[in-house]
Parts: sequence; C-alpha cells; structure tokens
Amino acid sequence: MAKPVSAASVLDMTKPPVIEDFTPVPKPREEGFRDKFIRKTKENPFVPIGMLGTAGALTYGLIAFKHGKTRQSQLLMRARIFAQGFTVAAILVGVVATAMKRKG
Repeated sequence: MAKPVSAASVLDMTKPPVIEDFTPVPKPREEGFRDKFIRKTKENPFVPIGMLGTAGALTYGLIAFKHGKTRQSQLLMRARIFAQGFTVAAILVGVVATAMKRKG
C-alpha cells in the first residue's frame, strides 16, 4: 500500500524540486553593456560602421547647411540616406546569419 504524501512534503520551498534525469545548468554570468557591445560588434562589425557613417554625414551636413553650403549639405544628406540603408542592410544580414547559424 502506498504511503500517503502530505502537502507540506510536496511543497517544501526550502530546497529545489527533484526532477528525474535533469541536471541543472549553472546560471550564466551577467553580461554588462561594454561586454555586450564588444561581442555584438565582433559578430556584425558593419552595423556600428554604418551608424558612425550616418551620424557623421548628418552632423557634417547640418554644419554645411548652417554655413550656407546648400549643395554640399544636399550631398551629405544623400550620403546619410545611403549610410542608413547600409546600416539596415547590415542588420538584416546579421539577423539572417544568426538564424542560419542556429539551424546548423
């Protein structure tokens, strides 16, 4: 005859539950902003390059506009659009590459 199990012994909150054929994995180390930024930059270096290009073209274009160099400002705004497109394409390529890496 089976021994009755009390609710107190089943719900013992002082120790972790015992699950057959399960080995817990140690908790991964918490990753800081700097570490994550470096890891992501190594995974896909074109995204930060595109972001810097976008910011640089925007800044230089606004300075040129302020100084009245409308032709140069217009060209730099077009360069900004190109840099933004490059950044978006780099993000998409990175997403696809990550998805392909997980499948394989």
